[in-house]
Amino acid sequence: MTTVLTPPVVTDLRGHAVPVDHYIGGTWVADSDRFAVFDPATGRQIAEVADADESRALEALDAAVDAQQTWRGLPPRRRADLFARAHRILRERADMISEIMTLESGKPLAEARAEFALSADFFLWYSEQIAHLHGSFAEASQGGYRIITSHEPVGPTLLITPWNFPLLMIARKAGAALAAGCTAVVKSARETPLTCALFVQVLHDAGFPPGVVNLVHTTSSARLSAAVMGDPRLRKVSFTGSTEVGTTLLRQAAPGIVNAAMELGGDGPLVVLHDADIELAASQAVIAKFRNAGQACVAANRIIVDERIADAFIERFVALTKALHVGSGFDPATDVGPIISATQREGVAALVAAFEEIDATRLTGGGIIEGEGYFFEPTVYEVHDRDNELCHRELFAPIATIYRVADTAEAITFANDTRYGLAAYVFTRDLSRAFTVGERLEFGMVGVNRGIMADPAAPFGGTKASGLGREGGQHGICEFLEPKYLAVTVDEEGALA
Repeated sequence: MTTVLTPPVVTDLRGHAVPVDHYIGGTWVADSDRFAVFDPATGRQIAEVADADESRALEALDAAVDAQQTWRGLPPRRRADLFARAHRILRERADMISEIMTLESGKPLAEARAEFALSADFFLWYSEQIAHLHGSFAEASQGGYRIITSHEPVGPTLLITPWNFPLLMIARKAGAALAAGCTAVVKSARETPLTCALFVQVLHDAGFPPGVVNLVHTTSSARLSAAVMGDPRLRKVSFTGSTEVGTTLLRQAAPGIVNAAMELGGDGPLVVLHDADIELAASQAVIAKFRNAGQACVAANRIIVDERIADAFIERFVALTKALHVGSGFDPATDVGPIISATQREGVAALVAAFEEIDATRLTGGGIIEGEGYFFEPTVYEVHDRDNELCHRELFAPIATIYRVADTAEAITFANDTRYGLAAYVFTRDLSRAFTVGERLEFGMVGVNRGIMADPAAPFGGTKASGLGREGGQHGICEFLEPKYLAVTVDEEGALA
């Protein structure tokens, strides 16, 4: 079944050579089993990618384990130099990576370019942290010895990335893991493996040692993850995806006490208070809701508006939604691309049918756009019945739901009425009110008067069923480090006793 190929097997896409095999131990590895990758804007197959089984995943873990001690022992400046080289190559390939991202994910090219820029910034951020992972030195509370605290890499990691942000997730996760001195096995998303392959090719070309980063593609995610999670050599898993899958991974992590970071589902409230700038709130709500066709864990899932300005806000929000252009990501006029797959689009249609059965008023959209590809109209409902389960679940679709509330207190209560706690948004002209409401919202991140808040210097993550741990900022790299404490006895003159 195994064939090692150097140089890698590639597919020519839009004039770019894209690797379509696994990357293990510094080489591209083919499998006889392969699966198709599709362009969601046309429904047509664009590539065939190697399909890993459990044994292939364990080969990748073998390579990561073999490289771990050497990688963690590499001086920080040498690791940082590799990062700097990779960042330079990454920037040189911006157009290629952005175009392939649009081709396999469907997102508009402008969004792909924005994701590329943010991903590169995350990778640069971690490169700058490598030489600044400091410990501490202190006298014991009762004297007599010294407390020395350092940080050590947690060890080989499994990084599981989603399809909706295929470059950002691998750059953010692998950047932190590798910067901390951990080796990694990356499992790409079935829908978007090509972007991950291009990122790994950048690391290869930058000179990262064999086994430091390994990439496998698969159609058997559950079996593959279970095999790697069950191996006692694995010390960390970082996953972005649904809360249901995250729960399964946490169960698999429990027997081996595997360190786990989970960035899971969201039910993001976007709260528009009575003193908000209506034009700003409406335009930012459109971004927060319909970016990536609503297929984002931080999307505005419930738009909660003070009834005193609800009519004006709804009128403007609906007008902006109607003006959105739906189409191919390569069309410069496109604002909203396709749904990722036919199956996912059927789920969106089922959600619309469900909203039609409850006390809700459809204000625009609601239909499949016929023709090739998996397009769906941006849809807006004003919902009058908050008790339905549809009002407390992640939609992950280009469907906006608007709710009226009497005042700020009711807005906060309804916003917090969810099992999730990832991202929330608040719009107000009053800075004091922004702080007060932001502090009372039970979410890991709150955007004030803005619909996008990801930043390399900020801790990205949620509370409750939205996950464990953070990605980004100093917190992100610490997720892949374990504190180590040395108690050193000294005599009165400060010498070792």
